[in-house]
Amino acid sequence: MTLFRRKFALGTLLAVAAAAAALTPAHSQGNYPQRPIKILVPFPAGGGTDNLARLVGHKLTDTYGWTIVVENKPGSGGNLALDQTAKAPADGLTLVMAQTDNVVLNPLLYTKLTYNPDKDLRPVALVAAGAAVLVVNADAPYKTLDDLMQAARKDPGRLSFATPGTGTISHLVSEAWQKSSDVKFVHIPYRGMASAMPDLMGGRIDMYMGSIPTLLPHIQSGKVRALGVTSARRSKLLPNVPTYAESGIKGVELASVWGVMAPAGTPDAVVRQLNEAINKVVTAPDAAKKIADSGAELITGTPEDMAKLYASDRARLAPIVKSSGTTLD
Repeated sequence: MTLFRRKFALGTLLAVAAAAAALTPAHSQGNYPQRPIKILVPFPAGGGTDNLARLVGHKLTDTYGWTIVVENKPGSGGNLALDQTAKAPADGLTLVMAQTDNVVLNPLLYTKLTYNPDKDLRPVALVAAGAAVLVVNADAPYKTLDDLMQAARKDPGRLSFATPGTGTISHLVSEAWQKSSDVKFVHIPYRGMASAMPDLMGGRIDMYMGSIPTLLPHIQSGKVRALGVTSARRSKLLPNVPTYAESGIKGVELASVWGVMAPAGTPDAVVRQLNEAINKVVTAPDAAKKIADSGAELITGTPEDMAKLYASDRARLAPIVKSSGTTLD
């Protein structure tokens, strides 16, 4: 995760500086929030995005006494939750835990979106970044990525490759992997890990690619075996799992970035107050430890940092999307 360390080594300092500058105008907004704050999650309960949203919500409640309601609204690759946020009143009371899959990739994959993430949504605060990991059933015969590739070459199109959905980071990794290694898998999109795990455990799918925060508990329990991570370096929590690059597979160093967004038009002072609050709660020792223990990397920064990161990631991922030929509508 050196990319994020490089980009956000000063993130906490930037957030503190922004918070200090914004403290007076933010608190001049009165009794914000006067009603409960809703945080929408674009995926089902139990996944990495959901866990991060609930961690942020709980910490905001504990620290500030705010009433936070986390609502799962999966579907359409995250578009349902982002569209609802984009169309909500711009009062800081409706937020969404966005991530690379929906904010960065969906504009590249959908020719007709009901919202524009650049125009209709406003970055608030970065939270975490996490690489993807490939897992198989613990009873599967595959011990390495090479085992999978050898099996795929012997019988092209037999092995199934499941992901949280078409057009997700995990799906694009699979496309890049197949292209660079001259192998062929059958892609099976799910609506998240919760719906895919029973099929993986039951042997109905051969492998699943998802974020480390989502899959780490299943890896640690011994239910699944991790074969490779998409980060530049090995995960500290999975030190025995090689990177794809270490396994001789190039071009799949991809990761997801999670952050909170609000409707465009949300007042500057409210955004700054939310940024200050979220940066404070996620850098608290207990929250930071939970994020690290989940397999993600804590990242912080200003709303401007978040906007720049998502813009640079979209520029970097656009050629991969184009070469995969993947479109959604």
